[in-house]
Amino acid sequence: MTSWSPVHISGMGCICHAGATLGACMQSLYQGSRQPGPPTVFQCSLKNVSPVFEVPNAFFPVEIRQRNDLSRLFKLVLTAAKEAIRQAGWTVQDLNGLRVGVCLGTNVGSAMNNETFFQNRPEGCDPFIAPQERFFQSNPTAALAREWHLSGPTLTAVTACSAGTDAIGLAAGWIQEDICDLVITGGADAMYEVTYHGFRSLMIMDNHPCRPFDHRRKGLNLGEGAAVMILESPELIKSRRGRIQALILGYGASADAYHLTSPDPTGAGLELAIDEALKKSGLSSEAITFINAHGTGTHENDRMESQVLANRFPGIPFFSTKGYTGHTLGAAGAVEAVFSIACLEKQEIPASLGFEEPDLTLSAQPVKENTDLEGHIALSESLAFGGNNAVLILGNGDIR
Repeated sequence: MTSWSPVHISGMGCICHAGATLGACMQSLYQGSRQPGPPTVFQCSLKNVSPVFEVPNAFFPVEIRQRNDLSRLFKLVLTAAKEAIRQAGWTVQDLNGLRVGVCLGTNVGSAMNNETFFQNRPEGCDPFIAPQERFFQSNPTAALAREWHLSGPTLTAVTACSAGTDAIGLAAGWIQEDICDLVITGGADAMYEVTYHGFRSLMIMDNHPCRPFDHRRKGLNLGEGAAVMILESPELIKSRRGRIQALILGYGASADAYHLTSPDPTGAGLELAIDEALKKSGLSSEAITFINAHGTGTHENDRMESQVLANRFPGIPFFSTKGYTGHTLGAAGAVEAVFSIACLEKQEIPASLGFEEPDLTLSAQPVKENTDLEGHIALSESLAFGGNNAVLILGNGDIR
């Protein structure tokens, strides 16, 4: 398939450190506010604690917060999914009789389901060992399908930090191929102790709030959150006039085939994903209004990414939102995609928070202030361990 008919997005939801809803998140972004701090969801006795971008418990709706049968990861998913369904004008009951798929990305959400078991075992506790229950509670796709009794296709994308972007791209394909009438898609990851210490061991975490593309950047901060989109078939959306919020115009994915954790310094893999997304959309580079960059704050990622953006999109503004959310891993691509659509709706992008002192060795610099837009097409890109690259091209309803 070399071109796509636009895939319709009818609703979106988001919960992360920046806010309990997508609207609250965007308010934080435009106000330039963030309050990362030491981890609270687990105990950390390290002397030099890297700050994290946790989701306050108060952000969860009361009916979700009080449920002890839900994992923290699934509470994030369910909160974002309920907002997206509500915004799309559906109820869960309305989905009966439709071919409803679920396609969600996660990084560690399906791998940390044994964490409690291994913590309890040395303490002599009777561990919770039912493997199927651990799987359902930790795998966000299986958990949502079970919670809402959805019997369509399900898929969990686990492509490291591009998982949220890949999940949305794959879900769009289900609509394109008439596999589903509606797909619930996005990404989610929660804060885990193993993840935190794993990233610290790689020595790529900043002990200050992260500073993507800044001269003083020293690495990333971890975050947590979830973002969900509702995708609908052309036939379904036609029966519900006025429900189109945005469009997925193109999706591209590639592998660097270079290194397990370091990006290809030439940027060739990222360019392949960009080329594929543009080819499917039928658009040129000049049609892009802005780029929501991966922008982790690590030296090599920011250097390579700025080089590609300078070569492929000269003069087109770009920014990173990880200064507001931290790196939410498998959720990052989905969070940044819904942020991008919200920016198109408002015709304004936020400042790249943490970017204050330009790095003159970089080929391009992000926006330093909130910036007005004139255009209706955004590009959101994700880079991941394993050399995974994923790109979405998104449009708002005004391009119909």
